[in-house]
Amino acid sequence: MNQNLLKLLEKDARLTAEQLSVMLDLPREEVERELSELEANGTILGYKTIIDWEKTDVESVTAMIDVKLTPQRDRGFDRVAEKIYNYPEVKAVYLMSGGYDLSVLIEGRTMKEVAFFVSQKLAPIDAVISTATHFVLHKYKDTGVVYDAPEIDERGTFN
Repeated sequence: MNQNLLKLLEKDARLTAEQLSVMLDLPREEVERELSELEANGTILGYKTIIDWEKTDVESVTAMIDVKLTPQRDRGFDRVAEKIYNYPEVKAVYLMSGGYDLSVLIEGRTMKEVAFFVSQKLAPIDAVISTATHFVLHKYKDTGVVYDAPEIDERGTFN
């Protein structure tokens, strides 16, 4: 597996096989074959566009929810995680070490909608012991991309 290929795609999924072949100094056919294999074996799960929703007229709220669970017999946390990640408002679910078991990232139109999700869908799950909801107020960096990076004048100053 070519890790450099994966790193290039992670930074810019729009790169073509031709561009990747030049950047990696590999034949285009080899890059295309590698991409097909990575897609087939599930290493590449998809290609996404990162959007700064604050620059649109779409109103949304993002929340990170810490969830404490009772592990399920023979399945640990997997069954509960699966139940949670199948809700359409859930964008990510992570098994965590430390003070809580799962970190759930969700998006809703309003804080009230997020609160409804927590109280009516998440908290009633049998294995859920407790939740703590944290609302995202502003994104500075997400998935390696800096939002609203200040422009830096590289020209320097002269006295």
